[in-house]
Amino acid sequence: MTIVFKISDNLKPKLIKYYEPLKKEKTPPYAVFQAQEADTTITLYESGKVMFQGISADIDANIWLDLEKKLNNRDIDITGKEKKEKPKKEFDYHLNNYNTMGSDEVGTGDYFGPIVVTATYVAKENQSFLRELKVGDSKKITDERISEIAPQIMQKIPYITLKLDNETYNKYYNQELNMNKTKAILHNKVLLALLEKDFKPEKIVVDQFVNSRKYYEYLNDVPQKVTNIFFTPKAEDQCLAVACASIISRYVFLKEMKALAQLLGHDIPKGAGPQVDKFKEAIVKEKGQEYLTKIAKINFKNTNKK
Repeated sequence: MTIVFKISDNLKPKLIKYYEPLKKEKTPPYAVFQAQEADTTITLYESGKVMFQGISADIDANIWLDLEKKLNNRDIDITGKEKKEKPKKEFDYHLNNYNTMGSDEVGTGDYFGPIVVTATYVAKENQSFLRELKVGDSKKITDERISEIAPQIMQKIPYITLKLDNETYNKYYNQELNMNKTKAILHNKVLLALLEKDFKPEKIVVDQFVNSRKYYEYLNDVPQKVTNIFFTPKAEDQCLAVACASIISRYVFLKEMKALAQLLGHDIPKGAGPQVDKFKEAIVKEKGQEYLTKIAKINFKNTNKK
């Protein structure tokens, strides 16, 4: 996998400092810096473009894509094209004027815990109920509020949820089945399962994590696929079905993390930052390195950090 995008000037020194311990002595032509992080090669070019190559390229790239979004208000997809603030023409209409089906996932950026993907069907007559609950993007809602409203949504709104546990994820993850392909397969499964219940959505919406061409390419070997999908960035803010899917996925993920915390006797940090590294070391000392395959995504670089 190769991901290239132009990094902002204020992030260049941060990137170099972050990967300094892994710096290569020699750099390719027109490059100012190159490092090797496990199975990913990171190259910063004179042009300002940064390239991530390797099995876990998407994981390393997402660190800097997230920082671009938080620090510079830049929303860049993994093809390197900056997303426009205005939606494309095909999304000029209000998605919530239709009976919609939507899907979203949680856990792909968390070292510990499963990946959870949900699809929901929201009929127009249920939209007022959801607006009363102030349904929106789960990332903008506290965990406490998620725990309050998710059960209410799950009682009223049809949904399908799939959980990909860590052992299965670790067994099959490789260069051919990377994170984005995994997400595409899971999204397709939940959408297909919900459609098989005979719901008739006027629009099917997925929060865009790759362009549509690549998404369908990931599904080449899948015998049945949902193809009439509208992909859009920040779909949780545009489509109540995607927002519901986001909330339910988050709720299920939190329950799984709570169960894992009870099993381990420790609260588990979310994400993939320094606190996660410390917790990982404590678990390795207590239960051994092999235990990580049961509770963590071992292709994340946290696995090899000391």
